[in-house]
Formats: sequence, C-alpha cells, structure tokens
Amino acid sequence: MYSSIFQSTTIPVLQEMVNFSQVRHTMLAGNIANLDTPGYQFRDLSVEDFQQRLQTAIEARHHPKPRSPGEPGFSPGESQSVQTPHTVIRRDPSNVALEQQVSEMVKNQMQHNLAIAIMQSQFRLLQTAVSGHV
Repeated sequence: MYSSIFQSTTIPVLQEMVNFSQVRHTMLAGNIANLDTPGYQFRDLSVEDFQQRLQTAIEARHHPKPRSPGEPGFSPGESQSVQTPHTVIRRDPSNVALEQQVSEMVKNQMQHNLAIAIMQSQFRLLQTAVSGHV
C-alpha cells in the first residue's frame, strides 16, 4: 500500500537525479584534484544514460515494479572520457580546465539542491496525507 503511494509521487524520479548529481560531483572533484596530473583526461557521466534512466523512472511511475537488488544507481564505473574543450591550452595532453570544471560543479550542485528541495516538499505532502492533518 505504502509503496504504491510512494511510487505515485515524483520521489523515484528525484532519487535518480540525486544519485546522478552525487556521483557526478565526485567525478568533477576528482577532475579538479587531478588538474596538474600530466596526461589526465577528465571524466564525466553520460548525459544520455542519465536521461534514459530518468525516462525509465518516469515510466515506472505509471507501471510500478519493485527495483531488483542487483540494479544499482549511478556509479563511477559508468564514467566516460569526454571531448577536449577548446578553451584548454596546455603543453601536455591533459584536457582539464579549472574554470570549466568549477562551473560544471556549481551547475551540478544547483541541480542536486533543487532535487532535494522538491523531494523534501513531496515527503511533507506525504506526511500530511498519512497523518490526516489538513
């Protein structure tokens, strides 16, 4: 009963957004940490994979099915090297630009904070509905 109520909210979709932004934040921090590592190629998560998982989470709202234990969320193993930005001019083959990575980190943090804020609102609405207070 409670799982059907939970699945009818946007919480599962928001959970995917939070998982994605948490793993991406770790990767972006690693890119910044390796800024001076010669030959380091920065990594990022595939936006297409994220959009596919988000679409799956949205479809699951209409046709709920329990998540299998072996079905993990986003993980650092799903990373990929991305194209070298055109703004980086370095003497070695490294492609990490500090300004770009910090900018991506800030955007990612804002996405994470927005998803958490909406999720908190959804939980407050569920708590009100369950407790019966209007």
